[in-house]
Amino acid sequence: MKHSHDVRDELRAPSFDLRSMIPEVMRAHGELSRAAMAPGQLSSDTKELLAIVIAITRECDGCIVAHTRSAVRAGVTRQALAEAIGVAIAMNGGPGTVWGPRALRAFDEAVADILKDEPTT
Repeated sequence: MKHSHDVRDELRAPSFDLRSMIPEVMRAHGELSRAAMAPGQLSSDTKELLAIVIAITRECDGCIVAHTRSAVRAGVTRQALAEAIGVAIAMNGGPGTVWGPRALRAFDEAVADILKDEPTT
């Protein structure tokens, strides 16, 4: 997987193009995502970890980038992510050992990006 910035940059223009071509579908997907990720019996951080494990399983770099950033914002720790990646490895075998580290790198990049954007005191 490329660095998370590269993945986001690569997908940005085609995503905007697709959104302009099928706005109802993209809007509905966004609403579904927001509803699914809203806190309920499961917290938002738990739901983000589930999404990352699924992204690892599906080998979806864009999903990994999006959900690791959301996981950082939801307060997921690096250790919690590592344990979730362990579940992905247990369920997926070898591919989990390839895509899991990609998720960890994307998480570290998200932490660095988000910390960089926060005002210092």
